[in-house]
Amino acid sequence: SGGVCISQSVKIPREPKQGEFDKIMRRLGENTNARVVILFANEDDIRRLLHAAKKANQTGHFIWVGSDSWGSKSAPVENQEEMAEGAVTILPKRQSIKGKMSTAQASYDLVFLKLCAGVNQERIGKDSDFEQEGKVQFVIDAVYSMAHGLHNMHKELCPGKVGLCAKMDPINGTHLLKHIRRLNFSGIAGNPVLFNENGDAPGRYEIYQYQIRNRTPEYKVIGHWTDQLHLNVRSMQWPGGVRQVPTSICSQPCQPGERKKIVKGIPCCWHCERCDGYQYQADTYTCKMCRFDLRPNENHTGCVPIPIVKLEWSSPWAVIPVLIAVLGIMATLFVVVTFVRHNDTPIVKASGRELSYVLLTGIFLCYATTFLMISTPDVGICSLRRIFLGLGMSISYAALLTKTNRIYRIFEQGTMSVSAPRFISPASQLVITFTLASVQLLGVCIWFGVDPSKAIIDYEDQRTSNPVLARGVLKCDISDLSLICLLGYSMLLMVTCTVYAIKTRGVPETFNEAKPIGFTMYTTCIIWLAFIPIFFGTSQSTEKMYIQTTTLTISVSLSASVSLGLLYMPKVYVILLHPEQNVPKRTRSLKAVVTAATMSNKFNPKAGLRPNGEAKTELCESLETQFGVLKWYFLTES
Repeated sequence: SGGVCISQSVKIPREPKQGEFDKIMRRLGENTNARVVILFANEDDIRRLLHAAKKANQTGHFIWVGSDSWGSKSAPVENQEEMAEGAVTILPKRQSIKGKMSTAQASYDLVFLKLCAGVNQERIGKDSDFEQEGKVQFVIDAVYSMAHGLHNMHKELCPGKVGLCAKMDPINGTHLLKHIRRLNFSGIAGNPVLFNENGDAPGRYEIYQYQIRNRTPEYKVIGHWTDQLHLNVRSMQWPGGVRQVPTSICSQPCQPGERKKIVKGIPCCWHCERCDGYQYQADTYTCKMCRFDLRPNENHTGCVPIPIVKLEWSSPWAVIPVLIAVLGIMATLFVVVTFVRHNDTPIVKASGRELSYVLLTGIFLCYATTFLMISTPDVGICSLRRIFLGLGMSISYAALLTKTNRIYRIFEQGTMSVSAPRFISPASQLVITFTLASVQLLGVCIWFGVDPSKAIIDYEDQRTSNPVLARGVLKCDISDLSLICLLGYSMLLMVTCTVYAIKTRGVPETFNEAKPIGFTMYTTCIIWLAFIPIFFGTSQSTEKMYIQTTTLTISVSLSASVSLGLLYMPKVYVILLHPEQNVPKRTRSLKAVVTAATMSNKFNPKAGLRPNGEAKTELCESLETQFGVLKWYFLTES
């Protein structure tokens, strides 16, 4: 207790054998870091212990702390002053009692003189080296304490009487002790005499240090104890004249952020273990983990909040997708303006104006989704992400699927019947497209009902092994599984559209964009096949949020760019740079086309076969072979 730890306790035998003190020195030397030796021994044992230390060549290593049995005596250190240098000793604070046995007048009782010196009469003169025993004042104070206790007891039990009364005959020791403990008077030296609850008088000690100055050894007062320690550290001097206070410890103090791990069986010794990772020093012996949203401070003495990050507009991960989206939106608006200004031209009519504007709307939404994905997440932004991330793609692929399905049904019907297929009018096509797109909206509405949108801080995405690099990611509460479900319907439309594009690959290249749609879907499938491993392959990366967001937005924008580039840029090129080609061609009614296709298969079953046995699917080839009609380019309903 009190910051003092005992490395080991050694007893000095009452009658030490030869070599006993050498054995004690070997034991004291087992722990080289423990240098302070506290001695409760008589002066003869102290002298022999110092001699054993000198034999063991330990001069200056041990710092001796002696009790009042050592005090300021010269006998223990005689002829081994260097061994005792720096020793700290104590003595009860005392002073000579004047008027009692001073050097000027001190005579002994004749009886005592006869016993002590065998001389009838002797006096101690002024020139004598006599020194009064230091404990005389304590003996006098003890006698006065007994007297005051008896006096107070007599006043209580025998008031007004001289001598002992019946109540004090015999004297009750317990009752007398109570009176003594209540005393408070001025002692012979002028100090107060009183006792605490344990019956002890307050300690008053002078503290000495054995020093060698100019080759002259002496005991020097360096402080005192009166209720508390008063120590003049500057006046202390250690072996070799060193002023710095030596250390005597088994283990060095642990640094901030380290815990003590006590060595088994040696309570004074410990190992310092660093609180590493996300641990902080809870107390001297314990490291604890910081809360999930906190990380340890620089010296691991406490926890601080983990910084929150999000995808910034200035980040390279955001700049590229935004640039692509801006260029895409500008291109989309350019196409829309061009189509609106030339709305009644043959190329615009032949491309199916209604579905074209629907498809352009979907393409625009695909580009606009990039801005929602990079904006700071909150409830509103997260809700818009759910709605528009899949909606733009669903509208685009629903329009393309409707187109390819219409072309497929026209030519499939033509091989079996002269009647026109159902639901191929522009109005019907719009209904089919919006019906397909509404499935996406219905799924999102159900999702809102089951799990409302919210922004969260994810502390696991960037929880690195080094807590300094840990970050909390502000993002929408959309898991990878939810994202798959959100895009899954659009992917289904894309795959179905690709299947129809393959089925209609034999249609004349100028017939209602069948082949451009096919190339668009093949390219789009390649884009999304590349997206999947990149997106899900980075799930364990600390850059997951940035990589996945960038990959997703670029994939959506590239899909839109493919549709815009392959389906609309050739038309814009013709409309603006070659208007002479934007003129009506010879047209036939749908009924004539279907009838011709039917008659071709009916009257010449082999006409549909190429020399290598492959079936002809190009309607115009069949018509030219059987009926010699002129080749035509656009199928219209006008």
